[in-house]
Amino acid sequence: MVDQTERRAPNRRATVQPVTPGQRAAQAERTGGEPTLEFADMVPYDAYVQASALHKMQHPLSSDPGEMSFLMVSQIMELYFGLTCHELRETQRLIRADQIWEALAPLGRAKLHLEGLNAAWQGLRWMSPADFNRFRNLLGEASGFQSAMYRQLEFLLGLRDPTLIRPFRRQAEVHAELSAALATPSLWDDVLALLARRGFDLPADLLDRDVAVEHDPHPLVEAAWVRIYDDASPDNHLRLLGEALSAVAEEFGDWRWNHVKAVQRTMGAKVGSGGSAGLAWLQRSMARVVFPELWSARTAM
Repeated sequence: MVDQTERRAPNRRATVQPVTPGQRAAQAERTGGEPTLEFADMVPYDAYVQASALHKMQHPLSSDPGEMSFLMVSQIMELYFGLTCHELRETQRLIRADQIWEALAPLGRAKLHLEGLNAAWQGLRWMSPADFNRFRNLLGEASGFQSAMYRQLEFLLGLRDPTLIRPFRRQAEVHAELSAALATPSLWDDVLALLARRGFDLPADLLDRDVAVEHDPHPLVEAAWVRIYDDASPDNHLRLLGEALSAVAEEFGDWRWNHVKAVQRTMGAKVGSGGSAGLAWLQRSMARVVFPELWSARTAM
């Protein structure tokens, strides 16, 4: 699957010219330390960040001023979904190469990105049912349930349900990307393979299972984590990995809970926009645990 960053790379290379430290120093000397105000082409910041394009992507469906908050916060969350996926894929690459220490950095960044994702909910705390109802009907069947990037994030974290890609059947590229994600091991699958390579006794049917199906917790995986956590030495990188994974799972769980609270506040128990049971469906989904044996093992520690 092609990463979103990779898709943008050609345009970015074509419009942003690299500047050496020497060139920056010479520029500062010419301007007396004042910022450059004249450019032959577009402003380099805009060329790199694509800010002008970003700020033209909001198209509210009503004249209600609050809808812009709902729309932009949703877009911000989409960007955070994609960014977190990027970090988790890098984590997978490093774990597959047995570079546990190096994998802690992208996991740490993923945790911070999820903190930002959670903070985005604050921008919607003003919304009451009356506020949402002023434009909700205009959304038609549009629902966050239909976020393809959120599904990518769930799949990476090991929450897998093949039925959830059905809404994208008529979007061939998106459907193909989600199908490929389901056919690829999750981060947790890669961690289990790592534990097996490090000598932990995990059954072959667990390691060779159909990765499109959600992982069922296994007592031998739990036992492995109990052993790992029993060694508190600073060079026990598996223990550090366990803590970094736990932090990511906690932040993701907080996002799911914040979603439940936002729906309670703005919709109560109404049917969801996309036809789901809304609040009840979200509450049931909370029972699916990310990295389950990391949590159950704590009972035996």
